[in-house]
Amino acid sequence: MTMHTVSVDAMIEDLRALVEVESPSRDHDALAASAKTVAAVIESRLGGHAVLVESEAGPHVHWSGGGEPKVLILGHHDTVFPLGTLARRPFKVEGGHATGPGVFDMLGGLVQAIHGLAVLKDRTGVEILVTADEEVGSGSSRALIEERALACGAVLVFEGASDAGGLKTGRKGCGTFQVSIAGRASHAGLEPAAGVNALIEAAHQVLDIAALGRPEIGTTVTPTVAAAGTLDNVVPAEATVVVDVRVETAEEKERIEAAFAALTPHLDEARITVEGGVRRPPMPESASAELFAVAQRLVPGIEGKAVGGGSDGNFTAALGVATLDGLGAVGGGAHADHEYLVVDAMAERAHLVAGLVKEIQNK
Repeated sequence: MTMHTVSVDAMIEDLRALVEVESPSRDHDALAASAKTVAAVIESRLGGHAVLVESEAGPHVHWSGGGEPKVLILGHHDTVFPLGTLARRPFKVEGGHATGPGVFDMLGGLVQAIHGLAVLKDRTGVEILVTADEEVGSGSSRALIEERALACGAVLVFEGASDAGGLKTGRKGCGTFQVSIAGRASHAGLEPAAGVNALIEAAHQVLDIAALGRPEIGTTVTPTVAAAGTLDNVVPAEATVVVDVRVETAEEKERIEAAFAALTPHLDEARITVEGGVRRPPMPESASAELFAVAQRLVPGIEGKAVGGGSDGNFTAALGVATLDGLGAVGGGAHADHEYLVVDAMAERAHLVAGLVKEIQNK
């Protein structure tokens, strides 16, 4: 494979530029600035023109190397950290680690992908799509992701690596349900029996919902947030329960969604409303098998792992498009204050991108 080598110093320079433009999901102004920076980095390293695709969530960034589409480089530029995080936790490199908001999830992966492509003389057939809303469900980007994935036929996802730098060969489907309970308020001292206690109904529902889990086959159903009541002497008229769901198969997705739709009250006159669903379908390991085999040839000993978290790769894999994930930063601490990227792994990951793309181009 005749390629230039990547410059880690140049990657660090671009990573700093991206991290220092804060980009919390749903902050349209911040994401507009972030998208411009992403586009500028792409154009400076790869040439051509990166298009900003406006959406209600903020701008997505799309770049094409021309020719017949063959491979989609997929990532996102939104992060989970609120404005002001950078002042508290500025970008820095020390002890072999880069730290700062978003370095691992997933700005480091974007930089590695761009620099990996930069070493290829021929970038025809390559597309890059960097979305603005992955951390909040990809509502505005999903259709575009699916369109470009189908057009390209292969997808490389630059979310952070799994433990010890492994690639992500499978992902659970995931979703959130909100169960709202309507009861009837009454005075807790004077006429408690006149009320319908939404909190007691919620307690019944939490136990029913938790019982839906089948961890032995990868299905977890976890009530995470609950709220009820207004005053300490009023029978609660309303309650809500939020539930995190993860599944490994389409059959389990259907079973869980049907079970939530079928929830019934235990108390007379209580009413239940359910919103949400398993929005990200599972990414089966079969979707990554062919691309992972190529990665193993390029980096002997690299590991693959099915993980519980979801990404935009779930959408592309569900379409039957070959998808390999976890190609981004080696590090850890996603969504946490100790988030970090391993600097020494950046060059190898960039060259892995180049090798995978070259192989796909030559198919």
